[in-house]
Amino acid sequence: MARNKQTVSTLFILLLAFTASTIGQEKHIERANLPAVVQKTADEQSKGAAVRGYTAETEDGKLEYEVEMIVDGHSKDVSIDPSGNILEVEEQVAMDKLSADVRDGLQRKAGNGKITKVESIVKRGTLVAYEAQVLTGGKRSEVQVGPDGKPLKHEE
Repeated sequence: MARNKQTVSTLFILLLAFTASTIGQEKHIERANLPAVVQKTADEQSKGAAVRGYTAETEDGKLEYEVEMIVDGHSKDVSIDPSGNILEVEEQVAMDKLSADVRDGLQRKAGNGKITKVESIVKRGTLVAYEAQVLTGGKRSEVQVGPDGKPLKHEE
């Protein structure tokens, strides 16, 4: 009897660990598996681009779809809700296209790290932040600043 309880407890813990590890993970899907309204938005957003793939993910308890693409040689990711509305657009931006305030703000946040990529973050049609990927001593991290180059009150 005690052995059965221990086995059930172990299985339950393993199930919880598996469930926790899969929450928020992206699942690669085919275009054909997108809802029709999401396909329409994805097709509109990816006109003239090379689509790298589609994903589905649960973010804060809500299902989102993402189309990843290359446009004019740079990356662009568009997050879409199940109704076909655009939630967020992350688009690579060249350092020389950023304002001096944004460049300086990102470098301050990066410290001694090397900025390897910068993306603009647009939510519901409004530029809300710039995000930089940073390489410091072989470790990767991300830093963000607002559209004015100043620190954000909360990360986007």
